[in-house]
Amino acid sequence: MTTILAVRHKNALAIGGDGQVTHGAMAVKHEARKVRRLYEGKVVAGFAGSAADGLTLLEKFEGMLKKAQGNVPKAAVELAKEWRSDKVLRRLESLLLVADRQHMLLISGAGDVIEPDDGVAAIGSGGGYAVAAARALVKHSDLTARDIVQESMAIAAKLCVYTNDRIHIEELS
Repeated sequence: MTTILAVRHKNALAIGGDGQVTHGAMAVKHEARKVRRLYEGKVVAGFAGSAADGLTLLEKFEGMLKKAQGNVPKAAVELAKEWRSDKVLRRLESLLLVADRQHMLLISGAGDVIEPDDGVAAIGSGGGYAVAAARALVKHSDLTARDIVQESMAIAAKLCVYTNDRIHIEELS
């Protein structure tokens, strides 16, 4: 599994993902990029779960974004509907966290499209640790969104065996 964290703070957005890829109980890769820019760099998305499934879903989401002319909520709903109903897609085991300047959404194969209340969201095995740390840092520090993601992911990496400290961060400001 992995950890992806998104933070919207001080009119900026940062999404970070760790680089660990595991196969069973073994870490087989340490610097994978699970966070990508989509739709001409205007949208940032990350996945947690199976790498092949996550990449397939990112590709599908980007196609939906093009059809929706960059409308992230519309593309997310369309992806969730297709993901839930399609015989092949519904077997994909991954979660997506997507964001643009206005929206941040968690998308699942169960049909969930969830926008966090507080501008902080995480997915993956270390997501709970990362989101807890990020919420504390948002409330009690003057750090930037990028720095909050970096520090929160570092905390998650110390607690979750499926999360490492080789963090890749993409920003929108």
